[in-house]
Amino acid sequence: MELHQSRILILFNRTSAMKKWIFAVWLFGAVTANAQHQELSEKVNMYKGNKEELMDTTSLLSAFKRGHFNGHFRYFFMSTQNESGLADYYANAVGGGLRYETANFHGFRFAVSGFYTFNIGSSNFAELDAVTGQPNRYELALFDLEDPANKKDIDRLEELYIKYAYKKSTLTLGRQLLNTPFVNLQDGRMRPTGVEGFWLESDQLKKTHIQGGWLYAISPRGSTKWFDIGRSIGVFPVGVDDDGNKSGYKEQVKSNGILIFGIQHQLHKNISVQAWDVLVKNVMNTQLLQTDVVFPTVNQGQLYAAAQLVAQQAIKNGGNPDPSKTYINKGTTSLSFGAKAGYKKKRIDASIQYNRITAQGRYLMPREWGREPFFTFLPRERNEGAGDMHAVVLKFTYNLPENRIKTSIAGGYFDMPDVLNYRMNKYGLPSYTQLNTDIRYEFDGMMKGLEAQFLWVVKGKVGETYHNKRYEFNKVNMSNFNFVLNYHF
Repeated sequence: MELHQSRILILFNRTSAMKKWIFAVWLFGAVTANAQHQELSEKVNMYKGNKEELMDTTSLLSAFKRGHFNGHFRYFFMSTQNESGLADYYANAVGGGLRYETANFHGFRFAVSGFYTFNIGSSNFAELDAVTGQPNRYELALFDLEDPANKKDIDRLEELYIKYAYKKSTLTLGRQLLNTPFVNLQDGRMRPTGVEGFWLESDQLKKTHIQGGWLYAISPRGSTKWFDIGRSIGVFPVGVDDDGNKSGYKEQVKSNGILIFGIQHQLHKNISVQAWDVLVKNVMNTQLLQTDVVFPTVNQGQLYAAAQLVAQQAIKNGGNPDPSKTYINKGTTSLSFGAKAGYKKKRIDASIQYNRITAQGRYLMPREWGREPFFTFLPRERNEGAGDMHAVVLKFTYNLPENRIKTSIAGGYFDMPDVLNYRMNKYGLPSYTQLNTDIRYEFDGMMKGLEAQFLWVVKGKVGETYHNKRYEFNKVNMSNFNFVLNYHF
């Protein structure tokens, strides 16, 4: 199956139509997908072209002929500036993708999509920082994490599935894109994380949405390959174990699947709850419980609040009987809780978020699978791998819908355990502050379908680093600039 798909892609890349497609990428210098990232509560919407609902017929050929194409082009500039004496980086990436989905045929639909990325001028990612000996962290994920020198052979068959719909339920089998609290698209690079498996969604029960399934392969963001579940853990940097040695679980975790179940229920017109369970076979089990409340106010405003609890337990030996190769230590548990409150109306949205990971243990979830569901998450940093942590974030959004402009600013303080406390700090991240400025603009008229985004991230050091630049390089006392163009059709 993998070989057959590869030959299809090679043939596709050599056609004259492909050459025209690449030329279009250069002409527009633009792209698609959802700006930087989608919220975890949103439906996956990487392709934004019009989707026309067509009537079912008795002809399979008709279903294929009446199918529809969507596409996108994407340009991404990223640059990271570190302290004087440490390496700085920049990257220019451009790419495009096509997606085809058949019309409905007795409840069935078939879909396929692929994406191609070019490195059109970037730093040398194969070169380590001279002071710390550390590699690039941010820009490389635009291309190929496993081959830093790869500049043009960066393609992926992203979706290949068949979907069956019956009444208010759908079952999807194959390669697909998902957005759940623990397995999701992730914040943006050129392409998101993809998954392969069975996925069911149902709205059969009143005011209740149920979803879940079995995933047996993952293609992490920044990768062109598909991995079984065990081998997907460790594609990203692995951090250190409880003794401060480099973690040894890369290509050593024994697991052939992820079982996910989620349920969301509207208790009241102003109150909703959701619960999730993620079982990684032979490794760990994680549960999430969250309640959201909304209170309408005068002038069409809303007060809102939410509370969240995340618990985690190791299963058996945590992925490998050899303690030096396990992903999560045998008998390990962790606990996180958080809350948020805010006010929003048509133009503004202001909120405060808090999250605590207790000293019970590290919160662990493979970064290859998605970003964390904590309220305090800010693009370009994560708190996965930490225990005994406090985080407070303030967010303010101001929109000008008549001008198609969205602006937001978010600032946070993250109180991390000491960098030498290896048991509680897997990635050696000191306490830090972070400020994100995000501006987005949607074009209209003859340029309709084109979107632009600017994201500027500044991180400052608060915690002790013991004069070791390895704890600062690409982590604190740095800034990260992003300019993205997306073109959807």
